[in-house]
Amino acid sequence: MLLQLLHRAREADSAAKLGFVMVNETMQLLPYRQAAFWQEDMHSHVAALSGLAEPDPTAPYLQWLSAVFRHFRSGEAAACRSCSAADLPEALADEWTQWLPEHGLYLRLGEHGALLLARDLPWSEYEARLAEELAHGYAHALRQFAPRRNWRAAAGDWLKAGPRRKRLLLGVLLLACFPVRLSVLARAEVVPSDPVLLRAPVAGVIDKVSVLPNQPVIRGAALFDLDSTVLTGQYALAKEEARAAEESFRASAQLALTDDKGKLALAQDKAKVEEKDIAADFTGRELTRMHVVAPADGVIVFSDRNDWQGKAVAQGEKVMTLADPAKVELTAWLPGGEAIALQPGSQVTLYPNGSPFHSYDAVLLRVAYKAEAGEGNVLAYRLQARFDSDQRLPQLGQMGTARVYGDWVPLCYYALRRPLTAARQWLGW
Repeated sequence: MLLQLLHRAREADSAAKLGFVMVNETMQLLPYRQAAFWQEDMHSHVAALSGLAEPDPTAPYLQWLSAVFRHFRSGEAAACRSCSAADLPEALADEWTQWLPEHGLYLRLGEHGALLLARDLPWSEYEARLAEELAHGYAHALRQFAPRRNWRAAAGDWLKAGPRRKRLLLGVLLLACFPVRLSVLARAEVVPSDPVLLRAPVAGVIDKVSVLPNQPVIRGAALFDLDSTVLTGQYALAKEEARAAEESFRASAQLALTDDKGKLALAQDKAKVEEKDIAADFTGRELTRMHVVAPADGVIVFSDRNDWQGKAVAQGEKVMTLADPAKVELTAWLPGGEAIALQPGSQVTLYPNGSPFHSYDAVLLRVAYKAEAGEGNVLAYRLQARFDSDQRLPQLGQMGTARVYGDWVPLCYYALRRPLTAARQWLGW
């Protein structure tokens, strides 16, 4: 009979049919006079009564039974136990004889319900063992109809676990509110703070580069030369024209002593001499500019001289940079997706790629108001920072990662900033 009842319970396709089996067909194994099934859900209630098709929740009997089940559920430990009016508070015990026989058997059906059987005769130990096994099977069958617990219910139960867990939650809350500095990472490079740009003085072709990249130079050192073949010819021609104009002027001066018409030619030849002298002087100065020298001491910064030799350049085109190694600053490119509120004076720390055990402190000077396409065609804001003077300065041209610090924020915001940003972009709110 026990196996048949368990089979019938497993075949039930709803909680109502399972409740009918429990309160009516259990009598075939355990004789009783009354039975009641208590179901735990969002609105815990007496779901089934023996011999009654549809219980009335407003009936005094069901209201009293509900109070009895709540009392047993709050203090029960065993899955099966005998009970009577003596196990209830005085307010409930006084009505036991009015509603139920003297001897009851309370069966706990896991976390989702309970079953109460009552009769006039006491329950034997053998019947209690059968009832315990039956309750285990009923609880397993009832579990499939139990409502799925949502995260709110699970969180509520977890919060009710005890003072230790509450203290742990309080500690987690305090840790989540712990203030930290909001920071972001940006690609960075050490650049000269006050560089001298060396540009092509005239349009032409670079004939020779006399220095190597990152080579120290002194003031007046030769840097590069432009091809002066055409300009040299023009200078020689201008000098010959100036010499010819002087000879013509000398002849006109001699003729003017005897002929009045020679005086007019003398003035014209004098103006022509001045014109040719100016042209020759200008060409000579342009020829001198074809040879570029260092205007000050420093380090020459450019890519590769083989890339420049033989290359045609326009007037004013940048060829090299003259930098002072003792005057460097930090340039960083902050991706647009990582942009936070930054103000001049914020702390910046450089972590060089080639020196994992060194770092350099700097102070933010400027933040570009507009993002520009940089390496990898990624939009980034350009940042300029000045290194602290009380530390050894990094090497010019050194690459690394800069950590830029912003305002103080709670630790929970620091940890959830990126997930919340991604969620907002995906959800569109």
